[in-house]
Amino acid sequence: MAVEYGPDASGAILLQRRRDTGQWALPGGVMELGETAAECAVRECNEETGIIAAITGFLGVYSNPNHIVAYTDGEIRQQYENTYIGRLVSGEPAINDEADEVAFVSPEELDRYDIHPSMRQQIGHYLSGNYPYLG
Repeated sequence: MAVEYGPDASGAILLQRRRDTGQWALPGGVMELGETAAECAVRECNEETGIIAAITGFLGVYSNPNHIVAYTDGEIRQQYENTYIGRLVSGEPAINDEADEVAFVSPEELDRYDIHPSMRQQIGHYLSGNYPYLG
């Protein structure tokens, strides 16, 4: 997952509204064979948002045994995420099969969005500068 700076250097964060839950989230996904975790973050960011990002830092490792994700296809997982910080290189926010809306959101606007607590935790660490988080 990558946290992105807005195109106007305002510190806006790139979020996508997930089609499966309707909640807003940082882009992220499953690593493919043959790629590094950072390559995965860049690829997933582009696939899910239309944005090409460059990794600029590491936000943390997030694993909460109480955060269980149940997908519509029956797959069940426990949260485990390596979250990276990135900057916009190119592209425009674009919807896709996983996201029905993509936007750069300023920190002042975050409370208007339905964001899962685990995502809020990550965004909070980013905004506070309290990272890397190793939980």
